[in-house]
Amino acid sequence: MSPSRRIERINHLLRQEIADLLRREVKDATLSTALLSITEVETSPDLRSAKVYFSVYGDEAEIEAAHAHLKRAAGFLHHNLKERLDLRHTPHLEFIFDRSLERGDRIMRLMRTIEAEREHHPTSSAPPEAP
Repeated sequence: MSPSRRIERINHLLRQEIADLLRREVKDATLSTALLSITEVETSPDLRSAKVYFSVYGDEAEIEAAHAHLKRAAGFLHHNLKERLDLRHTPHLEFIFDRSLERGDRIMRLMRTIEAEREHHPTSSAPPEAP
């Protein structure tokens, strides 16, 4: 079941506000130097919790460091969201690494490899001649 329009609007608003807070308010060297983006927010229907999906450009160590620092910043972000937004309940934030961009990049690299192999080893598309 897809979320209601209200939940969709709240998801969009939370994604914008969390990204803005991370960019402007969070004083954390790891988060400010990481190429981090908030890709999606999924809020529960009762607004008690929200899954915040993020991506980081880097290796596993950078991803893990960013995840740990986001978890630590969750309370600060929750407090600031509570002040910024006019919601009855400000959701508890759970940060989840979004591997979809990573998978998409891998698929694109595989497709480029296949295309390059086809260019180097073209197959004949003409039917074999009959004797």
